[in-house]
Amino acid sequence: MEQHEDAVVDDAVVDDAVLDDLTAFLSRLTGLLLRSSGEGAHLVERAVADSARAFGGGASLLLVPEAATLTVTAPGGRTRTVTVHGFPEVFRLDQVAALKPLLDEVHAGRIGITEADRRLTAIETAPAPYPWWLKFLGIVLFALGFAPLMQPTWYEIAATAVLGTLSAALAVTADRVPVLARILPLVVSVAVSVVTIEVFADDPARGGPVLLMLPALFYFVPGDYLSAAAVELAAGLITTGSIRLVYAVFLLVQLYLGVLLGVLVTGTSTHALFDIAADADLPRWALFLAWVVFTAGTLFAFAIPVRFFWPLLLLVYVTVGVQSAFTKLVGETGGTFVAAVVLSAAATLIARPPDRPPRLILILPGFFTLTVGSLGMRGLTTLAGGYVIEGFQDLLKLVTIVTALAVGLMVGGALAQGDTVTRTAVHPRAPRTPSASNEQGGTRHADEAAP
Repeated sequence: MEQHEDAVVDDAVVDDAVLDDLTAFLSRLTGLLLRSSGEGAHLVERAVADSARAFGGGASLLLVPEAATLTVTAPGGRTRTVTVHGFPEVFRLDQVAALKPLLDEVHAGRIGITEADRRLTAIETAPAPYPWWLKFLGIVLFALGFAPLMQPTWYEIAATAVLGTLSAALAVTADRVPVLARILPLVVSVAVSVVTIEVFADDPARGGPVLLMLPALFYFVPGDYLSAAAVELAAGLITTGSIRLVYAVFLLVQLYLGVLLGVLVTGTSTHALFDIAADADLPRWALFLAWVVFTAGTLFAFAIPVRFFWPLLLLVYVTVGVQSAFTKLVGETGGTFVAAVVLSAAATLIARPPDRPPRLILILPGFFTLTVGSLGMRGLTTLAGGYVIEGFQDLLKLVTIVTALAVGLMVGGALAQGDTVTRTAVHPRAPRTPSASNEQGGTRHADEAAP
Protein backbone atom coordinates (compact mmCIF):
# COMPACT_ATOMS: atom_id res chain seq x y z
CA MET A 1 0.00 0.00 0.00
CA GLU A 2 2.78 2.40 0.94
CA GLN A 3 4.66 1.53 -2.25
CA HIS A 4 1.55 2.30 -4.31
CA GLU A 5 1.11 5.68 -2.58
CA ASP A 6 4.78 6.45 -3.15
CA ALA A 7 4.38 5.62 -6.84
CA VAL A 8 1.35 7.91 -7.12
CA VAL A 9 3.26 10.72 -5.45
CA ASP A 10 6.23 10.18 -7.77
CA ASP A 11 3.95 10.24 -10.82
CA ALA A 12 2.35 13.46 -9.62
CA VAL A 13 5.76 15.06 -9.13
CA VAL A 14 6.81 14.03 -12.64
CA ASP A 15 3.54 15.33 -14.10
CA ASP A 16 4.02 18.64 -12.28
CA ALA A 17 7.56 18.98 -13.63
CA VAL A 18 6.44 18.22 -17.19
CA LEU A 19 3.54 20.68 -16.87
CA ASP A 20 5.90 23.35 -15.54
CA ASP A 21 8.28 22.94 -18.46
CA LEU A 22 5.50 22.85 -21.06
CA THR A 23 3.74 25.87 -19.59
CA ALA A 24 6.96 27.89 -19.41
CA PHE A 25 7.82 27.16 -23.04
CA LEU A 26 4.32 27.78 -24.43
CA SER A 27 3.90 30.98 -22.41
CA ARG A 28 7.18 32.35 -23.73
CA LEU A 29 6.26 31.27 -27.26
CA THR A 30 2.81 32.86 -27.04
CA GLY A 31 4.27 36.17 -25.85
CA LEU A 32 6.78 36.30 -28.70
CA LEU A 33 4.12 35.39 -31.27
CA LEU A 34 1.78 38.07 -29.93
CA ARG A 35 4.51 40.69 -30.28
CA SER A 36 5.04 39.69 -33.90
CA SER A 37 1.40 39.02 -34.87
CA GLY A 38 1.54 41.19 -37.99
CA GLU A 39 -0.48 38.72 -40.05
CA GLY A 40 -3.23 38.26 -37.48
CA ALA A 41 -3.67 36.55 -34.13
CA HIS A 42 -5.25 33.36 -35.49
CA LEU A 43 -1.81 32.14 -36.58
CA VAL A 44 -0.64 32.39 -32.97
CA GLU A 45 -3.18 29.78 -31.90
CA ARG A 46 -2.13 27.34 -34.58
CA ALA A 47 1.60 27.63 -33.80
CA VAL A 48 1.09 27.19 -30.05
CA ALA A 49 -1.32 24.26 -30.42
CA ASP A 50 1.02 22.47 -32.85
CA SER A 51 3.97 22.97 -30.47
CA ALA A 52 1.99 21.60 -27.52
CA ARG A 53 1.02 18.48 -29.51
CA ALA A 54 4.65 17.94 -30.52
CA PHE A 55 5.49 17.47 -26.83
CA GLY A 56 2.53 15.17 -26.23
CA GLY A 57 0.31 17.81 -24.60
CA GLY A 58 -2.37 20.24 -25.67
CA ALA A 59 -3.07 23.97 -25.64
CA SER A 60 -6.00 26.27 -26.25
CA LEU A 61 -6.04 30.06 -26.45
CA LEU A 62 -8.46 32.89 -25.88
CA LEU A 63 -6.91 35.73 -27.84
CA VAL A 64 -6.98 39.49 -28.05
CA PRO A 65 -4.24 41.38 -29.94
CA GLU A 66 -2.11 42.18 -26.88
CA ALA A 67 -2.89 39.23 -24.57
CA ALA A 68 -3.91 35.60 -24.48
CA THR A 69 -5.40 33.24 -21.93
CA LEU A 70 -3.46 30.03 -22.47
CA THR A 71 -4.68 26.67 -21.15
CA VAL A 72 -1.96 24.01 -21.20
CA THR A 73 -2.60 20.28 -20.86
CA ALA A 74 0.36 18.06 -19.98
CA PRO A 75 0.75 14.51 -21.37
CA GLY A 76 -0.44 13.17 -18.01
CA GLY A 77 -3.68 15.13 -18.25
CA ARG A 78 -3.00 17.87 -15.68
CA THR A 79 -3.88 21.40 -16.81
CA ARG A 80 -2.82 24.93 -16.03
CA THR A 81 -4.11 28.29 -17.28
CA VAL A 82 -1.92 31.37 -17.62
CA THR A 83 -2.39 34.86 -18.99
CA VAL A 84 0.31 36.10 -21.36
CA HIS A 85 0.83 39.68 -22.50
CA GLY A 86 2.62 40.77 -25.67
CA PHE A 87 2.09 44.14 -27.33
CA PRO A 88 1.98 43.73 -31.16
CA GLU A 89 4.86 45.25 -33.10
CA VAL A 90 6.94 44.54 -36.20
CA PHE A 91 10.22 46.19 -35.24
CA ARG A 92 12.27 43.03 -34.36
CA LEU A 93 11.75 40.68 -37.28
CA ASP A 94 15.09 39.03 -36.60
CA GLN A 95 13.28 37.20 -33.79
CA VAL A 96 10.60 36.02 -36.22
CA ALA A 97 13.35 34.75 -38.53
CA ALA A 98 15.06 32.86 -35.71
CA LEU A 99 11.80 31.40 -34.42
CA LYS A 100 10.80 29.65 -37.64
CA PRO A 101 13.55 26.97 -37.73
CA LEU A 102 13.08 26.36 -34.01
CA LEU A 103 9.36 25.68 -34.45
CA ASP A 104 10.08 23.46 -37.44
CA GLU A 105 12.34 21.32 -35.25
CA VAL A 106 9.77 21.27 -32.43
CA HIS A 107 6.90 20.23 -34.71
CA ALA A 108 9.08 17.53 -36.32
CA GLY A 109 9.91 16.11 -32.89
CA ARG A 110 13.66 16.59 -33.32
CA ILE A 111 14.21 18.62 -30.15
CA GLY A 112 13.32 18.22 -26.49
CA ILE A 113 11.42 20.76 -24.47
CA THR A 114 14.42 21.77 -22.34
CA GLU A 115 16.54 22.58 -25.37
CA ALA A 116 13.57 24.25 -27.09
CA ASP A 117 12.99 26.50 -24.08
CA ARG A 118 16.70 27.37 -23.90
CA ARG A 119 16.80 28.37 -27.56
CA LEU A 120 13.56 30.34 -27.28
CA THR A 121 14.98 32.23 -24.31
CA ALA A 122 18.08 33.03 -26.36
CA ILE A 123 15.89 34.39 -29.17
CA GLU A 124 13.93 36.58 -26.75
CA THR A 125 16.98 38.00 -25.02
CA ALA A 126 19.17 38.44 -28.10
CA PRO A 127 20.28 42.03 -28.74
CA ALA A 128 19.16 43.84 -31.87
CA PRO A 129 21.15 42.57 -34.87
CA TYR A 130 22.12 46.03 -36.09
CA PRO A 131 23.58 49.02 -34.26
CA TRP A 132 21.49 52.16 -33.80
CA TRP A 133 23.09 53.94 -36.73
CA LEU A 134 22.06 51.19 -39.15
CA LYS A 135 18.47 51.40 -37.92
CA PHE A 136 18.74 55.17 -38.40
CA LEU A 137 20.02 54.67 -41.96
CA GLY A 138 17.31 52.08 -42.60
CA ILE A 139 14.47 54.44 -41.69
CA VAL A 140 15.96 57.13 -43.95
CA LEU A 141 16.33 54.69 -46.86
CA PHE A 142 12.82 53.34 -46.20
CA ALA A 143 11.42 56.88 -46.59
CA LEU A 144 13.57 57.70 -49.63
CA GLY A 145 12.56 54.53 -51.43
CA PHE A 146 8.89 55.26 -50.81
CA ALA A 147 9.08 58.95 -51.82
CA PRO A 148 8.70 58.46 -55.63
CA LEU A 149 5.41 56.65 -55.00
CA MET A 150 4.03 59.90 -53.57
CA GLN A 151 5.58 62.25 -56.15
CA PRO A 152 8.14 61.13 -58.75
CA THR A 153 10.17 64.34 -58.45
CA TRP A 154 13.71 65.20 -57.39
CA TYR A 155 12.31 67.80 -55.01
CA GLU A 156 10.27 65.12 -53.21
CA ILE A 157 13.42 63.03 -52.77
CA ALA A 158 15.43 66.01 -51.48
CA ALA A 159 12.71 66.97 -49.00
CA THR A 160 12.36 63.36 -47.87
CA ALA A 161 16.11 63.10 -47.24
CA VAL A 162 15.84 65.91 -44.68
CA LEU A 163 12.47 64.92 -43.20
CA GLY A 164 13.37 61.24 -43.12
CA THR A 165 16.55 62.05 -41.21
CA LEU A 166 14.47 63.96 -38.66
CA SER A 167 12.04 61.03 -38.27
CA ALA A 168 14.88 58.51 -37.98
CA ALA A 169 16.63 60.59 -35.31
CA LEU A 170 13.47 60.71 -33.20
CA ALA A 171 12.79 56.98 -33.67
CA VAL A 172 16.31 56.00 -32.61
CA THR A 173 16.15 58.38 -29.64
CA ALA A 174 12.83 56.82 -28.55
CA ASP A 175 14.60 53.44 -28.21
CA ARG A 176 16.55 54.96 -25.33
CA VAL A 177 13.93 57.34 -23.91
CA PRO A 178 10.77 55.43 -22.87
CA VAL A 179 8.75 58.62 -22.32
CA LEU A 180 9.30 59.67 -25.94
CA ALA A 181 8.45 56.17 -27.18
CA ARG A 182 4.92 56.46 -25.74
CA ILE A 183 4.11 59.56 -27.82
CA LEU A 184 6.49 59.02 -30.72
CA PRO A 185 3.94 59.16 -33.60
CA LEU A 186 2.59 62.48 -32.31
CA VAL A 187 6.04 64.01 -31.77
CA VAL A 188 7.33 62.87 -35.17
CA SER A 189 4.30 64.17 -37.05
CA VAL A 190 4.49 67.56 -35.31
CA ALA A 191 8.19 67.91 -36.12
CA VAL A 192 7.79 66.80 -39.74
CA SER A 193 4.76 69.06 -40.20
CA VAL A 194 6.57 72.16 -38.88
CA VAL A 195 9.72 71.62 -40.97
CA THR A 196 7.71 70.81 -44.10
CA ILE A 197 5.57 73.95 -43.85
CA GLU A 198 8.44 76.26 -42.89
CA VAL A 199 11.08 74.95 -45.29
CA PHE A 200 9.69 72.88 -48.15
CA ALA A 201 6.06 73.90 -48.84
CA ASP A 202 6.78 77.40 -50.15
CA ASP A 203 5.71 76.72 -53.75
CA PRO A 204 2.50 74.88 -54.71
CA ALA A 205 4.17 73.82 -57.96
CA ARG A 206 6.43 71.50 -55.94
CA GLY A 207 3.47 69.52 -54.65
CA GLY A 208 1.21 69.65 -51.63
CA PRO A 209 2.59 69.56 -48.08
CA VAL A 210 0.76 66.30 -47.36
CA LEU A 211 2.63 64.51 -50.15
CA LEU A 212 5.93 65.97 -48.96
CA MET A 213 5.32 64.79 -45.37
CA LEU A 214 4.08 61.26 -45.99
CA PRO A 215 7.33 59.46 -46.93
CA ALA A 216 8.98 60.63 -43.69
CA LEU A 217 5.92 59.48 -41.69
CA PHE A 218 5.44 56.20 -43.54
CA TYR A 219 7.50 54.19 -41.03
CA PHE A 220 4.92 55.11 -38.35
CA VAL A 221 1.74 54.65 -40.44
CA PRO A 222 -0.12 51.51 -39.21
CA GLY A 223 -0.93 49.93 -42.56
CA ASP A 224 0.05 46.49 -41.25
CA TYR A 225 -2.37 46.81 -38.32
CA LEU A 226 -5.19 47.87 -40.66
CA SER A 227 -4.59 44.89 -42.92
CA ALA A 228 -4.26 42.38 -40.04
CA ALA A 229 -7.49 43.74 -38.53
CA ALA A 230 -9.32 43.21 -41.81
CA VAL A 231 -7.95 39.66 -42.11
CA GLU A 232 -9.08 38.83 -38.57
CA LEU A 233 -12.55 40.26 -39.17
CA ALA A 234 -12.85 38.31 -42.41
CA ALA A 235 -11.73 35.14 -40.58
CA GLY A 236 -14.45 35.57 -37.95
CA LEU A 237 -12.22 36.81 -35.10
CA ILE A 238 -14.51 39.73 -34.35
CA THR A 239 -13.06 40.82 -31.01
CA THR A 240 -9.43 40.59 -32.06
CA GLY A 241 -10.02 42.30 -35.40
CA SER A 242 -12.12 45.08 -33.88
CA ILE A 243 -9.56 45.87 -31.17
CA ARG A 244 -6.70 45.95 -33.66
CA LEU A 245 -8.75 48.14 -36.02
CA VAL A 246 -9.50 50.64 -33.26
CA TYR A 247 -5.81 50.79 -32.32
CA ALA A 248 -4.77 51.33 -35.95
CA VAL A 249 -7.27 54.17 -36.32
CA PHE A 250 -5.97 55.69 -33.07
CA LEU A 251 -2.41 55.68 -34.43
CA LEU A 252 -3.58 57.31 -37.65
CA VAL A 253 -5.43 59.98 -35.70
CA GLN A 254 -2.29 60.63 -33.63
CA LEU A 255 -0.32 61.29 -36.80
CA TYR A 256 -3.11 63.45 -38.18
CA LEU A 257 -3.30 65.45 -34.95
CA GLY A 258 0.46 66.01 -35.05
CA VAL A 259 0.23 67.40 -38.57
CA LEU A 260 -2.55 69.76 -37.46
CA LEU A 261 -0.54 70.91 -34.44
CA GLY A 262 2.35 71.65 -36.76
CA VAL A 263 0.05 73.82 -38.86
CA LEU A 264 -1.12 75.69 -35.75
CA VAL A 265 2.44 76.19 -34.47
CA THR A 266 3.52 77.78 -37.75
CA GLY A 267 0.41 79.97 -37.96
CA THR A 268 -0.46 78.52 -41.36
CA SER A 269 -4.01 78.13 -42.63
CA THR A 270 -5.26 74.56 -42.76
CA HIS A 271 -6.12 75.22 -46.42
CA ALA A 272 -2.40 74.69 -47.06
CA LEU A 273 -2.96 70.95 -46.48
CA PHE A 274 -3.63 69.99 -50.09
CA ASP A 275 -2.14 66.92 -51.75
CA ILE A 276 -1.95 67.87 -55.43
CA ALA A 277 1.11 66.22 -56.98
CA ALA A 278 3.79 68.14 -58.86
CA ASP A 279 4.75 67.31 -62.43
CA ALA A 280 7.00 64.26 -62.57
CA ASP A 281 10.66 64.77 -63.46
CA LEU A 282 12.28 61.53 -62.25
CA PRO A 283 13.74 59.28 -64.98
CA ARG A 284 12.58 55.69 -65.18
CA TRP A 285 15.88 54.32 -63.89
CA ALA A 286 15.44 56.32 -60.67
CA LEU A 287 11.95 54.88 -60.18
CA PHE A 288 13.31 51.37 -60.73
CA LEU A 289 16.21 51.81 -58.30
CA ALA A 290 13.95 53.36 -55.66
CA TRP A 291 12.64 49.89 -54.80
CA VAL A 292 16.19 48.66 -54.17
CA VAL A 293 16.66 51.53 -51.72
CA PHE A 294 13.27 50.82 -50.16
CA THR A 295 14.01 47.11 -49.65
CA ALA A 296 17.43 47.81 -48.14
CA GLY A 297 15.81 50.34 -45.79
CA THR A 298 13.18 47.79 -44.77
CA LEU A 299 15.90 45.31 -43.78
CA PHE A 300 17.70 47.71 -41.46
CA ALA A 301 14.62 49.51 -40.12
CA PHE A 302 12.85 46.30 -39.11
CA ALA A 303 15.90 44.19 -38.15
CA ILE A 304 15.52 41.66 -40.99
CA PRO A 305 18.61 39.50 -41.66
CA VAL A 306 20.62 40.70 -44.68
CA ARG A 307 20.56 37.22 -46.27
CA PHE A 308 16.86 37.74 -47.06
CA PHE A 309 17.48 40.81 -49.24
CA TRP A 310 17.21 39.17 -52.66
CA PRO A 311 13.94 37.23 -52.16
CA LEU A 312 12.39 40.34 -50.60
CA LEU A 313 13.49 42.52 -53.51
CA LEU A 314 12.11 40.00 -55.98
CA LEU A 315 8.72 40.01 -54.25
CA VAL A 316 8.70 43.83 -54.14
CA TYR A 317 9.23 44.02 -57.91
CA VAL A 318 6.66 41.29 -58.55
CA THR A 319 4.09 43.09 -56.36
CA VAL A 320 4.70 46.47 -57.98
CA GLY A 321 4.63 44.97 -61.48
CA VAL A 322 1.41 43.02 -60.92
CA GLN A 323 -0.32 45.98 -59.27
CA SER A 324 0.70 48.36 -62.08
CA ALA A 325 -0.37 45.98 -64.83
CA PHE A 326 -3.74 45.06 -63.35
CA THR A 327 -4.52 48.62 -62.25
CA LYS A 328 -4.44 49.59 -65.94
CA LEU A 329 -6.78 46.70 -66.73
CA VAL A 330 -9.29 46.67 -63.86
CA GLY A 331 -8.63 49.78 -61.75
CA GLU A 332 -6.78 50.41 -58.49
CA THR A 333 -8.91 48.19 -56.26
CA GLY A 334 -8.68 45.23 -58.63
CA GLY A 335 -4.96 45.78 -59.12
CA THR A 336 -4.36 45.82 -55.38
CA PHE A 337 -6.41 42.66 -54.88
CA VAL A 338 -4.57 40.71 -57.58
CA ALA A 339 -1.19 41.96 -56.35
CA ALA A 340 -2.06 40.87 -52.80
CA VAL A 341 -3.10 37.40 -54.03
CA VAL A 342 0.13 36.97 -55.97
CA LEU A 343 2.27 38.31 -53.11
CA SER A 344 0.60 36.08 -50.51
CA ALA A 345 0.72 32.95 -52.67
CA ALA A 346 4.36 33.50 -53.64
CA ALA A 347 5.39 34.22 -50.04
CA THR A 348 3.58 31.11 -48.79
CA LEU A 349 5.29 28.87 -51.35
CA ILE A 350 8.76 30.39 -50.84
CA ALA A 351 8.46 30.15 -47.03
CA ARG A 352 7.75 26.40 -46.97
CA PRO A 353 11.33 25.06 -46.64
CA PRO A 354 12.75 25.45 -43.10
CA ASP A 355 15.76 27.44 -44.33
CA ARG A 356 13.65 30.07 -46.14
CA PRO A 357 12.44 33.39 -44.65
CA PRO A 358 9.15 33.30 -42.67
CA ARG A 359 6.02 34.28 -44.54
CA LEU A 360 5.53 37.47 -42.51
CA ILE A 361 8.97 38.78 -43.50
CA LEU A 362 8.46 37.85 -47.15
CA ILE A 363 5.12 39.67 -47.28
CA LEU A 364 6.06 42.82 -45.40
CA PRO A 365 8.07 44.85 -47.98
CA GLY A 366 5.68 43.98 -50.80
CA PHE A 367 2.76 44.83 -48.55
CA PHE A 368 4.20 48.29 -47.85
CA THR A 369 4.32 49.02 -51.58
CA LEU A 370 0.52 48.79 -51.67
CA THR A 371 0.37 51.94 -49.45
CA VAL A 372 -2.73 51.20 -47.41
CA GLY A 373 -1.97 53.40 -44.42
CA SER A 374 -0.91 56.47 -46.38
CA LEU A 375 -4.42 56.75 -47.82
CA GLY A 376 -5.82 57.26 -44.33
CA MET A 377 -3.32 60.02 -43.56
CA ARG A 378 -4.01 61.74 -46.86
CA GLY A 379 -7.75 61.57 -46.31
CA LEU A 380 -7.66 62.97 -42.78
CA THR A 381 -5.23 65.80 -43.53
CA THR A 382 -7.03 66.74 -46.74
CA LEU A 383 -10.30 66.90 -44.82
CA ALA A 384 -8.66 69.15 -42.23
CA GLY A 385 -7.54 71.44 -45.02
CA GLY A 386 -11.14 72.00 -46.02
CA TYR A 387 -11.02 69.84 -49.14
CA VAL A 388 -14.03 67.75 -48.18
CA ILE A 389 -14.65 65.90 -51.42
CA GLU A 390 -11.00 64.91 -51.93
CA GLY A 391 -10.66 63.92 -48.27
CA PHE A 392 -13.69 61.65 -48.28
CA GLN A 393 -12.54 60.14 -51.58
CA ASP A 394 -9.24 59.18 -49.97
CA LEU A 395 -10.96 57.72 -46.90
CA LEU A 396 -13.42 55.75 -49.04
CA LYS A 397 -10.50 54.48 -51.10
CA LEU A 398 -8.79 53.46 -47.83
CA VAL A 399 -11.74 51.29 -46.79
CA THR A 400 -11.96 49.72 -50.24
CA ILE A 401 -8.23 49.13 -50.68
CA VAL A 402 -7.60 47.75 -47.18
CA THR A 403 -10.45 45.26 -47.66
CA ALA A 404 -9.18 44.24 -51.10
CA LEU A 405 -5.67 43.84 -49.73
CA ALA A 406 -6.73 41.79 -46.71
CA VAL A 407 -8.98 39.49 -48.71
CA GLY A 408 -6.29 39.15 -51.36
CA LEU A 409 -3.76 38.05 -48.76
CA MET A 410 -6.21 35.43 -47.44
CA VAL A 411 -7.03 34.15 -50.93
CA GLY A 412 -3.36 33.93 -51.89
CA GLY A 413 -2.52 31.99 -48.76
CA ALA A 414 -5.45 29.63 -49.32
CA LEU A 415 -4.49 28.99 -52.94
CA ALA A 416 -0.90 28.15 -52.01
CA GLN A 417 -1.70 26.16 -48.87
CA GLY A 418 -5.16 24.71 -49.42
CA ASP A 419 -7.91 25.89 -47.07
CA THR A 420 -5.86 25.24 -43.91
CA VAL A 421 -5.41 28.87 -42.98
CA THR A 422 -9.06 29.75 -43.39
CA ARG A 423 -10.35 26.69 -41.56
CA THR A 424 -7.96 27.25 -38.68
CA ALA A 425 -9.08 30.82 -38.32
CA VAL A 426 -12.80 30.22 -38.55
CA HIS A 427 -12.98 26.90 -36.74
CA PRO A 428 -10.25 26.81 -34.09
CA ARG A 429 -9.24 23.32 -33.21
CA ALA A 430 -9.28 23.83 -29.44
CA PRO A 431 -11.85 25.07 -26.96
CA ARG A 432 -11.72 28.76 -25.96
CA THR A 433 -12.96 28.63 -22.39
CA PRO A 434 -10.58 30.29 -19.94
CA SER A 435 -10.37 29.22 -16.32
CA ALA A 436 -10.52 31.46 -13.30
CA SER A 437 -7.04 32.78 -12.51
CA ASN A 438 -4.93 34.27 -9.76
CA GLU A 439 -2.12 36.80 -10.02
CA GLN A 440 1.39 35.40 -9.74
CA GLY A 441 4.18 37.73 -10.83
CA GLY A 442 3.42 39.01 -14.35
CA THR A 443 1.41 35.91 -15.23
CA ARG A 444 -1.82 34.59 -13.77
CA HIS A 445 -2.03 30.86 -12.99
CA ALA A 446 -5.23 28.93 -12.49
CA ASP A 447 -5.52 26.04 -10.05
CA GLU A 448 -4.19 22.80 -11.48
CA ALA A 449 -6.70 20.02 -12.00
CA ALA A 450 -6.41 16.34 -12.77
CA PRO A 451 -8.83 15.04 -15.39
